Amino acid sequence: MTYKVAAFYQFAALPDHRELREPLRGFCAGLALKGSVLLAQEGVNGTVAGAPEAIDAFAHELAHGDMFGGRLDNLELKFSTAAAMPFRRLKVRLKKEIVTLGDADADPIKKVGTYVDAAEWNALIAAPDTLLLDTRNAFEVAMGTFEGAVDPGIKCFGQFKDFAADQLDPAKHRRIAMFCTGGIRCEKASAHLLARGFAEVYHLKGGILRYLEEVPETQSRWRGECFVFDERVALGHALRELDKGQGRDE
Repeated sequence: MTYKVAAFYQFAALPDHRELREPLRGFCAGLALKGSVLLAQEGVNGTVAGAPEAIDAFAHELAHGDMFGGRLDNLELKFSTAAAMPFRRLKVRLKKEIVTLGDADADPIKKVGTYVDAAEWNALIAAPDTLLLDTRNAFEVAMGTFEGAVDPGIKCFGQFKDFAADQLDPAKHRRIAMFCTGGIRCEKASAHLLARGFAEVYHLKGGILRYLEEVPETQSRWRGECFVFDERVALGHALRELDKGQGRDE
C-alpha cells in the first residue's frame, strides 16, 4: 500500500483550541491516520499519513468542515507519498505556539513578510542585493539547502531571534529572503524581522517542499535533500522518497 502524507499549517485565531483537541483526535482516529498535530491559540500545524481517501477526507474537514467553521480558509497544504507508514502513532497536542520562537511581537496573523511562489524564487535569490537565509536547524541544513544560503547555525528555531539580533541589521540587510521546510518557520521569522524594523522581507510560499514539487530539477537551485520529520528521513526533487538502500548514516 502507498500511503498519502499531508503536511499542513495555518496561522489563525483559535481561542477554542483546547476544545478542538478531542474532536480532532477522534476524527483522525476514525480515519486510521497517524502523525502529529499541534493546536494553539495562533493556529494549527501538523503532518499526518494514511490511506489516500482518508487523507482527502481529513483535508476537506480542516478547510470546509464544521470543526473549524471556515477559519482555516488559507490552509497551506502539501501532499506527498510514502511506501510505508512514516509515523508510529497519532498525537494531537496543545502548545503555546504552533512553531516556537518566543517573541510575542511576532504575530503572522497581523503582519507577515511577502510570499514568493516557487516559480519566482530563483529570480529573487539570484539578485545580488538579496540576503538568503535558511531558517532551519543546522542538521537540516547539512542535508541540503539552496545555493548561497546563509546557515544561522541554530539548534532549534527558538534561537533564530538571537541570530537575528547578533547578525542582522535593518540598515545593512535591506532585502532578506527566507525559506524553511514547509513555510511555517519563515512566516514566524518574517513577522519577527518586520517587528524589528526590517523593510523588505520575503519568504518561499509552501517552503522547500513546494519548490521541490513544482520546479523542474533542471532549473533548480536546491542542492541535496530536504529533511522531513518522519521516518522517511528526507525527500528529493518531485518529493521523491529517500532510497533507504543508499546506506545513509542516521
